[in-house]
Amino acid sequence: MTESQNAFEMHGIVKRFPGVLANDHVDFACCAGEVHALLGENGAGKSTLMNVLAGLYHPEAGEIYVGGQRVSFRSPQDAIAHGIGMVHQHFMLVASHTVAENVVLGLSQPRFFLNLSAVEEKVAALGEQYGMKVNPRAKIWELSVGEQQRVEVLKMLFRGAKILIMDEPTAVLTPQEVEALFSTLRDMTRRGHTIVFISHKLDEVVAIADRVTVMRRGKVTAASVSAQGMTKAQLAKLMVGREVLFQIEKKKAQPGEAVLSIHNLSANNDRGLPALQEVSLQLHSGEILGIAGVAGNGQSELAEVITGLRYSTGGTVRFGDVTLDSHSQWLDIGQQLAHIPEDRTAVGSVAELSVAENLILKCFNRPPIATGWSINRVAVSQNATQLIDEYQIATPTIDTPVKMLSGGNLQRLILARETSQHPKLMIAVHPTRGLDVGATEAVLHLLIKQRDEGAAILLISEDLDELLTLSDRLTIMYEGHIVSEMPAEGADIHTIGLLMAGAAVEV
Repeated sequence: MTESQNAFEMHGIVKRFPGVLANDHVDFACCAGEVHALLGENGAGKSTLMNVLAGLYHPEAGEIYVGGQRVSFRSPQDAIAHGIGMVHQHFMLVASHTVAENVVLGLSQPRFFLNLSAVEEKVAALGEQYGMKVNPRAKIWELSVGEQQRVEVLKMLFRGAKILIMDEPTAVLTPQEVEALFSTLRDMTRRGHTIVFISHKLDEVVAIADRVTVMRRGKVTAASVSAQGMTKAQLAKLMVGREVLFQIEKKKAQPGEAVLSIHNLSANNDRGLPALQEVSLQLHSGEILGIAGVAGNGQSELAEVITGLRYSTGGTVRFGDVTLDSHSQWLDIGQQLAHIPEDRTAVGSVAELSVAENLILKCFNRPPIATGWSINRVAVSQNATQLIDEYQIATPTIDTPVKMLSGGNLQRLILARETSQHPKLMIAVHPTRGLDVGATEAVLHLLIKQRDEGAAILLISEDLDELLTLSDRLTIMYEGHIVSEMPAEGADIHTIGLLMAGAAVEV
């Protein structure tokens, strides 16, 4: 590869955070017209590196070249001025605005008068050109998740981006939407665009990437490896330094008594609109019930009602023989109910508290942590040390604020806190989202272990491979309804994808 072929180059990038060297003299370069996958374990430094390239972080050392010219970015506006845009995993869209309004939001021009009709025409033309058709006059809340992602990409193209950084772009898409996205990415590279593809779904990396760069512990360990002929197993070994088994062995479920019984449950979303509509299901001890569905079809509200975080508008939730209809009843079963929330930062942890303090949030009022009215600090330290070792949580010290942990290590902390209480019922929402293959493997084994020990697990995920691997039974939700239920064994992933999209399919 010659210098002139590179769309961009990064040399000797160093980025530090308190107690962490996130990027340790990293070199990274991509050619024009390629999909280049950037892989690594959680905390490897890949997101930090891409945030440097996108102008969100400023490095302590290193150089960036775009088109052969040295550049320095102080903001994302600087990066986009040089043709670099980032499509984040969590969309940066204003739900009440139209597609066209979101596309121009934040632009410095025009300053006084906005010709929205001209913007709508240009957005429509871009959508037509790149095979990402979307109504420029539609409000964001009216669009499917896949359409919202198209808006994020069109927003970058509208700004003139030739280098697109895509962070976990398939995390919330159906299989059919993934196929459409990959078709779009291939078309973009044929037109000379460069795609940096960050993903933990290695089968998708194999399908879409031209080359692969792997990071581990802040350094590049495999640079610009050709993806042609690579297998998932080979990529996984490059990432974690050992063999990873993608087939999880599990015994046939032995369901016991009903732990969770839901009858005709209804609830509204945050806008006061119906999100759950007369949902009924039953979950037994010793089994995993998977809930499949595209984001926004009631899964989040279902988890929140079950865990007492959202009021229902009708129906009942029973835990064993107890009907949960008051705050005190949820408090009474708190030790028996584990919750792996969708938002690990805002709901699953307290950012300013330490690792040790977050690990006692469910047992701070019981011995040995509690001694009368005071906290036994020695017991707190012993508890943290034991769980950090058992769950392999990477943290500088037990007193490190959890806001300093990577997403994967924060997820390990939440799993350690929740599962160490030996719950009867576990509500696990996207338990492996954003986790690397090694961490994902550990989480899957942990959930199966909990099931085999008698826990009833409700698994909500948009990763169909994960659902089919873990679940004993599978239900599909669409627009607040359960539209189908089937055994997970032998289920057809294409049929499930169509059901998730609202198609009428015979099962």
